[in-house]
Amino acid sequence: MAQRLATEFVNARLLLPESQMSKFMQHIQDPRIRYRVRVLESGSREIVLEDESGEEVNLPFDRRRNLFVCELSFRLVNPRLTHMIRRLFVAFRGDGMVRRIYPGFVMLDFYAEGSVRRIIELTPGASRLVFEHRDQVPELEYRFGSTDIEREIENIRMRVDLLLDRRHASLNPEEIERIDKMLRRESRRLFILEA
Repeated sequence: MAQRLATEFVNARLLLPESQMSKFMQHIQDPRIRYRVRVLESGSREIVLEDESGEEVNLPFDRRRNLFVCELSFRLVNPRLTHMIRRLFVAFRGDGMVRRIYPGFVMLDFYAEGSVRRIIELTPGASRLVFEHRDQVPELEYRFGSTDIEREIENIRMRVDLLLDRRHASLNPEEIERIDKMLRRESRRLFILEA
């Protein structure tokens, strides 16, 4: 497996309601990562995370009414600090792009509301879509709501009822044989649709 050289968070954004700030602070508890919090005059906060190697990242949370908004772009090398930021990003439903840089290629992860929506691999001279989230709920709702098969089953049952009525009323053996043939065809079709 390729060794990651660095991770860049590009135009990353976290929106935290005021009530979630204490939960955010609980998420950054790690014995190998120190943090400092500065509360500014406007109620905004600046959280600085520093790992044991000395690498640090500054998370500026601007207070906007009852929300704390953190917009940032930075590059990290240390895996522990990178992992913590990614966990925070997922837990608090962040948006933005993450560039994972490896020798010879780059992986672009596009996040929306804390979930990866698309992953693209960039190599010199080429790009490849690795993953793309597809919302399958509309398709499932359509299939669930679709009544085409139920209508066809109902139509077959009505045709079978009519054929049975004609069969009981008929005295002609050739017509009865023709009706039986149609009944067999309809019953096969009905069996397929109901299965």
